[in-house]
Amino acid sequence: MTTTHTLSTAEADLVYDVRGPLPTADGRPPLFMIGQPMDASGFTTLASLFPDRTVVTYDPRGLGRSRRRDGRDDHDPVVQAGDVHAVIEALGAGPVEMFASSGGAVTALALVAAHPDDLTVLVAHEPPVIPVLPDAEAAERARGAVRDRYEAAGSHAGMAAFIAMTSWQGEYTDDYFAQPAPDPAAFGMPTEDDGRRDDPLLSDRSWAVSSYRPDVDALAKAPTRVVIAVGEESTGTFTARTAVATADLLGQPATVFPSHHGGFLGGEFGYPGQPEAFARRLREVLDPAS
Repeated sequence: MTTTHTLSTAEADLVYDVRGPLPTADGRPPLFMIGQPMDASGFTTLASLFPDRTVVTYDPRGLGRSRRRDGRDDHDPVVQAGDVHAVIEALGAGPVEMFASSGGAVTALALVAAHPDDLTVLVAHEPPVIPVLPDAEAAERARGAVRDRYEAAGSHAGMAAFIAMTSWQGEYTDDYFAQPAPDPAAFGMPTEDDGRRDDPLLSDRSWAVSSYRPDVDALAKAPTRVVIAVGEESTGTFTARTAVATADLLGQPATVFPSHHGGFLGGEFGYPGQPEAFARRLREVLDPAS
């Protein structure tokens, strides 16, 4: 059974879904899944693979069903961490377990730093945090080039540039910047400009996410068990490198999961991973004693 709720705060109406009973049937904490800029719809397959758990998903403010009233259009992981904290409090079920993907993993790291008693365990899958990279300045330049391409030619051109950036192997060198702008048609996308300029992924609206620097001291002091995860197919790419570098900062190896950056996805967005294998690995990591 899934129930949908809206938590109204001073700045946003936060919509979240609860799959299963509260209090939980087995006494374990709820399993909270978060992403960014992906909303709750991206966790449909993964949540379905945990029928024995109470799973909570939500739409970050300004995305999906969650409406914002703060007059802003940017996405800040510290602000979103406050929203997730509010939802956890509204659940009234004590600290939760969390799987967090991509920008959601950045929000989750900010959440542990600010509210360390909210989570018993965090699995942060490929957080895209540029400051941890040895080539951070070049990565910022590559990110800016994606935004510039999007502003100049629209969503399809911007997405082609984003794919090129995130699939590049290793550090962003002169060879990377010497490449011509990728053709959207090469990725099966239309070439015309769709007129949009509000995409949270391709614009600069989410730069606070990729510019976030994890608070290593706060994470080390928190009672939360923090696991940094990386997809086995992601090796050498931008988000794999940020994951490995973040894990290094925390004094741990990155924990390998099946598939790619969206390895938990089914058919939600047309680029499926290996959700069944991913869910099995997530169970192992959440409960290593089982």
